[in-house]
Amino acid sequence: MKRRVRAFSVAAAVAAVALGSCAAPAPQGDEAPEKVFFLLPNTTTTRFVERDEPLFTDFLELFAPEAAVTVRNAEGDPARQQSQVESAIAEGASVLVLISTDARFSGGALTAAGEANVPVVLYDHDAVGGPADVQVIFDPLEVGRRQGSRAADLIAAMPGDGVKIARVEGNFGEYGTRQFRLGQDEYLQPLADSGKIRVVCETAIDDWDPAGGQAFAEECLARENNDIALFVTMNDDLAGGIVAALAGRGLAGRIPVTGGQDANLAALQLIAQGTLDNTIFKNLSDQAKVAAQLTTSILHGDGISEEMVNGTIDNQYMAVPTVFLPVQNITKDNLDVVVNSGFYTWQQICAPDPASAVCGDHS
Repeated sequence: MKRRVRAFSVAAAVAAVALGSCAAPAPQGDEAPEKVFFLLPNTTTTRFVERDEPLFTDFLELFAPEAAVTVRNAEGDPARQQSQVESAIAEGASVLVLISTDARFSGGALTAAGEANVPVVLYDHDAVGGPADVQVIFDPLEVGRRQGSRAADLIAAMPGDGVKIARVEGNFGEYGTRQFRLGQDEYLQPLADSGKIRVVCETAIDDWDPAGGQAFAEECLARENNDIALFVTMNDDLAGGIVAALAGRGLAGRIPVTGGQDANLAALQLIAQGTLDNTIFKNLSDQAKVAAQLTTSILHGDGISEEMVNGTIDNQYMAVPTVFLPVQNITKDNLDVVVNSGFYTWQQICAPDPASAVCGDHS
């Protein structure tokens, strides 16, 4: 894929961001631009292409206009991502910003970067088995807790014991998936132990593929004769696949789906229509900004700001310095939080169903 340098288009408010020393533009000169490679994992998790890529490239142009950004996508193939990392190194990469395709198979890419002394900024996904300079991630344990708490609230309103639920998780083995599960289980495991709920369908979906989530939900519904009280999942794309499976049986909005994450436009539209219960809002602008600031600091020779780091992640090779970012649960009752953030308008969210109960108040 040819190199792409994205034009500046960050919202005007970004210009007012108070920048530390890491964000000060370097002096302009006649030397070739620094090369930053933004390596995406797939196209099945839609936020990476639709939102993270433009946000990061725009912020980096703001903070480090002397740098050129090349974007490449592994399309869900860890071997392809390894090849892309090796190619980036051969092309003289100054920094790799890596969203791993599959954490379990990322050690080779990290090792190659380490041997070439190319710094690595891990973005969102973890990557194990090799060196990395820093990771920027929304606190996945807190994401899981908020998903689990919301699911527990819904279950509490359901009569009787043995409430049948289905759980659809993300990519098996990812740090995020494990943490989401741990957070959810703080609320769901006591309900299972008490007999209030019974998990009758459960799986992990490779690559967070919504088509896989839909197929599994269809199989579960068929096996249980539609007798499922609640689907609990882990991100918006999987949730959308489950809603599609329910819609195919005329059950969308009748069987709740909870555990969305990312506040994608499609998920917000489903919440407004009443077919998805919630999503976890992660201000992707904040994540892109922090990653761009850290990348800029590395490019300018200042390393990683200790003031920004607030934890570590063990990636089976080292304790990776980590910036954990906050999250917020979104339901139909507080969709205005996302609107007020400036990401989407009520018109966009309500476009599929302007007459819905939620959208009627904002027409």
